[in-house]
Amino acid sequence: MRRHPMAVFAAAALVVLAVAGIAVAAGGNKPVTVRAGNLEVTVNGGFTPTAMSKTKLTPITADFEGKLKTLDGTHPPALKEVVIEADKNTGIDVKGYPTCTAAKLQSQDSKHAKAICGDAILGTGHTNVEIQFPEQNPIPVSSPLTLFNGGEQGGVITLFVHAYITVPTPAAIVTTVKVTKIHNGRYGIKSVASVPKIAGGSGSVTSFSLKVGKQFNYKGKKVSFISAKCPDGKLQFHGTATFSDGTRASAEVIRTCTGKG
Repeated sequence: MRRHPMAVFAAAALVVLAVAGIAVAAGGNKPVTVRAGNLEVTVNGGFTPTAMSKTKLTPITADFEGKLKTLDGTHPPALKEVVIEADKNTGIDVKGYPTCTAAKLQSQDSKHAKAICGDAILGTGHTNVEIQFPEQNPIPVSSPLTLFNGGEQGGVITLFVHAYITVPTPAAIVTTVKVTKIHNGRYGIKSVASVPKIAGGSGSVTSFSLKVGKQFNYKGKKVSFISAKCPDGKLQFHGTATFSDGTRASAEVIRTCTGKG
């Protein structure tokens, strides 16, 4: 799946996918606040450079951040699954980049996960999680987020997002994202993330930040993990997020760009 469209926003998996599936953003890097049922999500993100070729894929770096809360102040539901369809004018390339496996990341804290699979890192960030057990006060937990390359096989690119919590017991949270090529009008890639339960289902993401972007050499050539071109002034994504309480949210994400050449 080298040098063709992919879900730039989906690469972040976990919380990034959840927010991208809900938020509608049109141009610039202004925060956007949206509501879905009892959920309120504020998300911001973008990519640099925003000026790129109209016809050739340009290396980019993407930044994401967001917050999630309930309107009534209760513990937010957990994210279960996110499906993203991405603009056909974005691209991914992991050919020749080092890989890691989910098995190597399981049971590892953030420091050791990076030590074991440091060569496969594609992005880093941070997340906050709220854990609440019945008849107990919420427990805030924070963790680094690390995006790892799982490799490509049979036309499917695999990405892993690793986080590590210490409450109620130490545990690694590894989300797997599967990225495949599609042909659906504006969209050229479908990404699916099935998010594992946090603290047995009692944990929910409340905020995150993530920076994704990597350039590397392969067969003597400079290669970019994510790239894009801008033939018509925008990049467009469609996402659907499903939460543990049955809430579903679908929307489009649009970011403007400037085409040149």
